[in-house]
Amino acid sequence: MSPPPPVIHEVFAYLRVKGAAQAIAFYAQAFGAVERFRLVEPDGRIGHVELQLGPTVLMLSEEYPEYGLLAPLGDTVLGASIHLHVDDCDACAARAVAAGATMEMTPTDQFYGERSCRVRDPFGHQWLLGHEIEKLDPDEMQRRYTALMQGTA
Repeated sequence: MSPPPPVIHEVFAYLRVKGAAQAIAFYAQAFGAVERFRLVEPDGRIGHVELQLGPTVLMLSEEYPEYGLLAPLGDTVLGASIHLHVDDCDACAARAVAAGATMEMTPTDQFYGERSCRVRDPFGHQWLLGHEIEKLDPDEMQRRYTALMQGTA
């Protein structure tokens, strides 16, 4: 018999960046992040910072190569993205680009009932930005997804 699963209270995205102070300023300008607190080493390296993004906390730090904790390299494709569900994806994308992000996919209406886009921040992290344009149940999303994959959409 296996033990019961853990009780998870919260999940946090934790980003490693080169230039944490600049990243903090970017996230504030692009997404309205508010700094909760930061921990700084005597040499100035930011070891931990917590940013409030709406109801969510984003954690980040400088990279720590000595521990194998590295920031993304340039335009390396990562295995994860951060999705912000916002009021207006077009306006949020414009704000992010004005702050220094690169548009990877322009805002587009999607089959799953969301208008969304994809931007990459100056620190190599990918952000999905979207807002709901229609309320769909999972069966309708699957029907549309199947049609899209079969080329009949």
